[in-house]
Amino acid sequence: MDRLHLEDLAPGQRYGSPTRITVTAADVTGFAAQYDPQPFHLDEEAGRRSVFGGLAASGWHTAAMTMRMLVESDLWPAGGIVGAGMDELRWPRPVHPGDELHIETEILEVRPSRSRPEQGLVKARTTTFNGRDEPVQVLVANLIVPRRPEGAQQREERPSANSSRQAP
Repeated sequence: MDRLHLEDLAPGQRYGSPTRITVTAADVTGFAAQYDPQPFHLDEEAGRRSVFGGLAASGWHTAAMTMRMLVESDLWPAGGIVGAGMDELRWPRPVHPGDELHIETEILEVRPSRSRPEQGLVKARTTTFNGRDEPVQVLVANLIVPRRPEGAQQREERPSANSSRQAP
């Protein structure tokens, strides 16, 4: 896969990821124990008594898994996935053990930077879906993407080591 520059991106383009992550109870409780130790993320019974109806992944865990899939997606800017901020982050449904997650990213806006001519900003919406194709996270992020250097004729090639990575 070639690395992408600002000139390669346009509103309406969609990118997926070959990576799918199947969430386990151990993943949910392990992440929660370190970063979001609330009872409904740590204990099945507490989860059943909560609004989630069962053990549920932290939204921040969902965001981290989404980032993993983004890094392994077809959207691979030349400078990496560098965020300038988020406009939106929503979790419309909980993620439960056994859910298989996948993502789709849509380019919403592409514009050159006024102050830094060597780069531009790309607004992209990444939706994370469970195995029933229900959205579990919606993220609208602003990415910093390099412009193609003047005189450059070829895109950079994505390192082959990246293509061999697998989800845990």
